[in-house]
Amino acid sequence: MLKVYEILKSPERPQKKLALAFEQRQKSRLKTSLTDGTEVALFLERGVILRDGDCLKSEDGIVIGVKAAPEPVSTAHHDSMLQIAKAAYHLGNRHVQVQINQGWVRYSQDHVLDQMVTGLGLKVEREVAPFEPEAGAYGTHSHSHGESL
Repeated sequence: MLKVYEILKSPERPQKKLALAFEQRQKSRLKTSLTDGTEVALFLERGVILRDGDCLKSEDGIVIGVKAAPEPVSTAHHDSMLQIAKAAYHLGNRHVQVQINQGWVRYSQDHVLDQMVTGLGLKVEREVAPFEPEAGAYGTHSHSHGESL
């Protein structure tokens, strides 16, 4: 089993890939498998959120690229960015993680939230897609990763 303690400060060309849903990318301790089936154990600094495109390094030097895995999400569309902003505000007011792009806002599937957003005039599409929510004003991780956990 590969053991990972380090997030690389600058991306390198990955030798292997690790696809994780957003909930898994928030865990500092995780036993899972790479896309090729190799078992891997993550031992990362607490509070780290892995992002699509991050690179990890195993204790034996293998570089592993992180991918945001497709997962059940709701994507709400509207032509008006004002309506998108209002929906993002109301979702954020409920402490819901959101991914915002031109013409849409995405969040983890929840039928109650879907009804609220539909009530704000957006068209909600339930789908399976990668979910990469906003990091927030204070960022995701510091990239000061050492061996001490």
